[in-house]
Amino acid sequence: MLTIDNSNIWLQGVVQRIIEKMDWVSEKSKDKIPYTTINGVHDDRSVQNPSGTHADGINWWTNGFWGGMMWQMYHVTGQEKYKEYANLSEDKLDAGLQQYYGLHHDVGFMWLPTSVTNYKLTQNPQSRKRALHAANLLAGRYNLVGEFIRAWNDLPEEDSRGWAIIDCMFNIPLLYWATEETGDPRFMQIALKHADNVMKTFVRPDGSVHHIVEFDPFNGEVVRTHGGQGYEDGSSWSRGQTWGLYGFMMSYIRTGKEEYLNTAKRIAHYFIANIPDDGIIPVDFRQPKEPAYEDSTAAAIAACGLIEISKAVGLHEKALYLNAAIKLLKVLDEARSDWTESCDCILVNGSAAYHAKEHHQSIIYGDYFFIEAIFKLKGKDLYLW
Repeated sequence: MLTIDNSNIWLQGVVQRIIEKMDWVSEKSKDKIPYTTINGVHDDRSVQNPSGTHADGINWWTNGFWGGMMWQMYHVTGQEKYKEYANLSEDKLDAGLQQYYGLHHDVGFMWLPTSVTNYKLTQNPQSRKRALHAANLLAGRYNLVGEFIRAWNDLPEEDSRGWAIIDCMFNIPLLYWATEETGDPRFMQIALKHADNVMKTFVRPDGSVHHIVEFDPFNGEVVRTHGGQGYEDGSSWSRGQTWGLYGFMMSYIRTGKEEYLNTAKRIAHYFIANIPDDGIIPVDFRQPKEPAYEDSTAAAIAACGLIEISKAVGLHEKALYLNAAIKLLKVLDEARSDWTESCDCILVNGSAAYHAKEHHQSIIYGDYFFIEAIFKLKGKDLYLW
């Protein structure tokens, strides 16, 4: 797939480093569902509940990525241990479905890389049941009047009944799958309504996106926007751009709807135009110069989406998106990766939000999307979405 001089040699080296690192990391963390690292060691969200809320611990929104990493590794290496570890992770998530409280719009992030993927590969009937359960939970969050899927549950400091967020573009593929699997059009109808609304209300004329749009939950009108995990309202949270960029590609891949491809391209053009010369992606493209907070995870997610766009466009456009993805990934490999045994994660310098207490940490979805992007370039990725 690559055409840039020396990129194939570089790519083969990164693939080998991933295989070597995941070989020992998977053994070390096989009984965990990691989110980040503590002194270089994976934490375990299947037993930890750091904030004491229902949405933390086993219901933490990133808990599907470890299983997704295991399936990617199984697909590339064929080693049975990765299938076994993916199943261990998926089984643990049953406690989240049983608990119920704490689950919200991110059930797609949790059960697409785990149960849907397992069912596609093995036809495991238990995985199908789990995934359909999650799809029904997601569909149940749809606001009929506003035509959006509600984000999060009740927040102590905010009335969030009318909130929708750009991240949910990654969750609605669970609904597309549910319609494909059952033949029931309701799931896809909800996904399309939500995607169309996001296209209209989240994406700005310049291709940047809002993180949170608040609707009146009773009449559906837009009330206001929120800065969310970015610097401020009206700014440009970089990971939010990637949720939109890759998220609209996911909807295009599922539906073939040209407007979704064009929207993904518009967001991509904004993202590419804002990549700094050094390729290090800030938490927010409109943040102050200091402190120079960055987010390696945004670079990895963007690379995945850019590669997918390059597959969908004509020959004269491919290089624009592919070259940008390769630049991001090379910087991550050379400047923001830890290939040693002192850290269980690969990527460093991830940031969950601009105003978070902690910055520049390893975050599991950074590793997942880095692995997915590298395997995409190699032509060996397993498409989980």
